[in-house]
Amino acid sequence: MIALTTGAERRLAAEHWLLSTVQDRKRVRAEWDERPFALLPCGTLCAAVRIPSTVVQAAAGSDDQEDICDRYAARYYALVPASAARRWDVPGTVCLGKGSELGVPRPGVTAGDGTRMYWSVPMDSAGVLCPPYAVSQAVMVGRYRSVAHG
Repeated sequence: MIALTTGAERRLAAEHWLLSTVQDRKRVRAEWDERPFALLPCGTLCAAVRIPSTVVQAAAGSDDQEDICDRYAARYYALVPASAARRWDVPGTVCLGKGSELGVPRPGVTAGDGTRMYWSVPMDSAGVLCPPYAVSQAVMVGRYRSVAHG
């Protein structure tokens, strides 16, 4: 017998994983109900690399604003392991670690929902983060393309 995990089950697992970063889970759920994001601390389970949307667009070969996570701040955030914050040194980006907070949309919120912040690439499961080397390579490609074509 093959066990299947539904998208709803994966979203719920990711939500519980994100909620494990805070003591007051009711507050976070209330924030998700009231607005498209909740403030969660960085540096315990994960860190967040803040990347300018122009760099992400150049790396992706797209200038469509619908491809970017935060439509108003023109920034993209990649969740990486918390340990990446201690040694992150990629030019033009910032890695938010311990002592930082990040507005995180409820798992499952996508661009089609019309919200300010959304998951452009939803978490596959709880704790599945972007590899720091892949994020740094994408940033470097985007920076190169921005300079070469800009």
